[in-house]
Amino acid sequence: MKMVTAVVQDQDAAKLGKALVKAGFGATRLASTGGFLRAGSTTFMIGIDDDRLDEVLDVIKHSAKKRDQVMTPAFSMDTVESTVAAPMEVEIGGAIVFVQNVEQFHQF
Repeated sequence: MKMVTAVVQDQDAAKLGKALVKAGFGATRLASTGGFLRAGSTTFMIGIDDDRLDEVLDVIKHSAKKRDQVMTPAFSMDTVESTVAAPMEVEIGGAIVFVQNVEQFHQF
């Protein structure tokens, strides 16, 4: 058994959630926040049998797309003395996916 943890941008979360349900995967959805841009994200925790790993990874890959966006990074005033943060083009979206072996699973 595997635990797949997928972090996607909020704007991809609804599409991924629907795609997971359509493919027959159950998931727990958690609100999360990215570190660098402090942008909203959603974390999906998906428990699956080993033989469905490629299938769930394919669903995630096709539901969370990368794109470029101009953003101003969120800096703390403690770390930036007199520098004004300039907007910059960054790649956002896509998915960060962790796959872990599950030693035991219990449902009560």
